[in-house]
Amino acid sequence: MADFPPPSAPDADPAWIASRPRIQRVPSRDLTLFIQRGFLSAEECAELIGRIDARRRPSTIADANGDGTFRTSETCDLDAADPFIATIDSKLAAFVGIDPVYGEPIQGQRYAVGQEFKAHTDYFEPGGADYDQFCSVAGNRTWTLMVYLNVPAAGGATRFTKIGKTVQPETGKLLAWNNRLSPGAYNPASIHHGMKVRSGVKHIITKWYREKPWR
Repeated sequence: MADFPPPSAPDADPAWIASRPRIQRVPSRDLTLFIQRGFLSAEECAELIGRIDARRRPSTIADANGDGTFRTSETCDLDAADPFIATIDSKLAAFVGIDPVYGEPIQGQRYAVGQEFKAHTDYFEPGGADYDQFCSVAGNRTWTLMVYLNVPAAGGATRFTKIGKTVQPETGKLLAWNNRLSPGAYNPASIHHGMKVRSGVKHIITKWYREKPWR
């Protein structure tokens, strides 16, 4: 099977993803959500955690809403020139079948006890204060891929609030979902909550794809 369904585009083909081995599709009329366990090995996850911990900084949000506790995690922008990160990036693109030119650099996130990212969507809200700044060149986000790198002692699940689906962390488990329904129409059912870590630490990586090539 080819790595990318022809022609490659900024959107994924859900039927093509579903045809790949070991893929679970979550039943939902409103959100296209896939899960694959064991997408990354424990060794790959450990390498990523080391890089995130070495360069983490406080996370930020677009269109600040006045809630200082809305996103309390830490973030790391992973170096696309690092050969190891480039290999992970290629694996993500091959999974979703989107040409890598549409991809943002991979981000890592670290959640300590009590930290969370309250219910949010990954796309930038048209008309929002920061929409033009973030979308003027590469357009909005089409798909999100997220991988859990470890299992915290308690908490840290991802809750898709509109469809009533909660996914528990598991080392190497990948989630993939659609942020838009069609060009210019974004998917409110993609709203999700990175729930509080109750004990231990949670690490993830996140990869976003755009409507236009990333520059």
